[in-house]
Amino acid sequence: MASINYQNPNLDQTVRVFDAFYEYDVNVPAAEYDVVNSYFKSTMTTKLAADNFTVSLFKVAEDTKIPALTLLQAFEGVDGMNLNVSMAYYLNSIRNRATLLGVGVPVTANFYAARNVVQ
Repeated sequence: MASINYQNPNLDQTVRVFDAFYEYDVNVPAAEYDVVNSYFKSTMTTKLAADNFTVSLFKVAEDTKIPALTLLQAFEGVDGMNLNVSMAYYLNSIRNRATLLGVGVPVTANFYAARNVVQ
């Protein structure tokens, strides 16, 4: 007898995670995606923010070769601004040093080097 809860193991149980702006595209297990996305939905105020944090976490996981659920454990118990700071830390580890996130102090050039810049 068939059940509506029966899952066909021959079907692909993955979710496509993509970001058109950064041209990022990866397939992740659906169960992992649901766990990560539901965590961020419970801590974020908007669905868009939760979806963006979910994509960012999978991008960090892929680039650092650390499993997504292991990274998610680092975020558990963190809320509000600390969650943003933690995500910025992980994103900065995979970004170019010239484009760091969350840096509040403007970088000023050395006086003598700045003097040689033609405007």
